[in-house]
Amino acid sequence: MTSPQSAGHQNSRFQRAADATRPLRGLLLAIAALYTPLAAATDYPLTLTNCGRDIEFDAAPQSTVTIGQSATEMLYSLGLGNKVSATSVWFNPVLPEYRALNDQIERIADNDPSFEAVVNHKPDLVAVQYEWHVGPTGIVATRDQFHDLGINTYILPADCDTKDNSTGGDGTRVAAFSTDSVYKGIHELATIYDVENAGDELVADLKARESKAVARARDLDLPDDLSAVFWFSSADLEIDPYVAGRLGAPGYMMDKLGIRNVIESDEEWPTVGWESIAKADPDIIVVARMDRRRFPADDVEKKLEFLRTDPVASQMTAVKEGRIVQMDAHAMSATLRTIFGLEALSESLAEMTFNR
Repeated sequence: MTSPQSAGHQNSRFQRAADATRPLRGLLLAIAALYTPLAAATDYPLTLTNCGRDIEFDAAPQSTVTIGQSATEMLYSLGLGNKVSATSVWFNPVLPEYRALNDQIERIADNDPSFEAVVNHKPDLVAVQYEWHVGPTGIVATRDQFHDLGINTYILPADCDTKDNSTGGDGTRVAAFSTDSVYKGIHELATIYDVENAGDELVADLKARESKAVARARDLDLPDDLSAVFWFSSADLEIDPYVAGRLGAPGYMMDKLGIRNVIESDEEWPTVGWESIAKADPDIIVVARMDRRRFPADDVEKKLEFLRTDPVASQMTAVKEGRIVQMDAHAMSATLRTIFGLEALSESLAEMTFNR
C-alpha cells in the first residue's frame, strides 16, 4: 500500500519528467501547426478579371442582387443567402433545399428586371448569369451604368469563357463548354465573399457527382452511334425550334455520355427546322421543362403534344420508341445544374432499350 509520503515522492518524479518533456511537446505542436490547414481568407483589396473587365473589391459584398437563377443558386449553395437582397430571371423552381430561404427573398422579376428595380435595392454587387442581360449591350443595363453608381458587377464565367456574345441572340461558342468554367465561377464568388472553404467543398461535391454520372453511363454498354437532340423551346410551335448547338452545356452532356449531337451549329441555341431534325432521326429527344411562359413551347406538355401529333416530328424513332427525356431547362444552360442534368440523362439512359 502506498503511503501519502511515497505518493508525493512519485508525483514529484512524474512532474520532473513532465517538465523535461514540455519543450519537446511544444516543438511537436509547433511542427504540427505548420501542416494543419487553416481556413482560407481573402486578402482585400481583391482584383479579378471578369469577362474581360477588371473588378475590385475592398471587402466582401453585404448586399447582392442576382440577375439569373444560376447566380442565385450558386450563392445559396455557398451559404450566402443572407447576402442576397433580391433575385430575378427564373426558369425552374429553386432547388428544394433552398425553398424556405428563397421564399424570404424578394423576386423583382421572373424574367428581365428593369435597371431601376435592381438599383433601388442599393446592392454592393450585381451577380449576373447572362452577359446579354448586363454587358456591352445588356438589355437590363451595361456594366458601366452600374459601375458609374459604385455598384460592382460579376458575370458568371460560364457565359463568357469560350463564348462570343457579340454575335447576337444567345451567343456563339468558340470552344466547347466545360464544367471548369462553372467551378471557376464558384471559386471566384467564394473568394469575393471570403468563403473559400465553402467553394472548395461545393466544387468537390459537384465533381464527385459528375464522375459518378459518367461512370454509370459507361457501365451501360450503349450503342456506339447513339444520337440526340435537345429542344429548349420555340417562339411558335409552327416555326423552327430552338435546339442545342454542339458546344454548349447539352453538348458537354452528350460528349461525356458518348452521344452524338445531330445539331452541328456552334451557336448556343440555333433554330433548326423539324424536317432537318427528322432526317437526322435522333435516338433520343431531350425536352426542356420550365416554369417560364414567354413562348407557347415553354410548356413541356405542349412540346410533348407537338411531338406526338406533328406529321413530321411524330415519325422520328425517338418519338415512336418513347425515348423522350424531360430535363429542367436550367440544367441545359451552362450552370451548376448542368451536372444535375448529366445525372438525369445518365439515369434515363439506364431505363432505355436500343434495338440495333
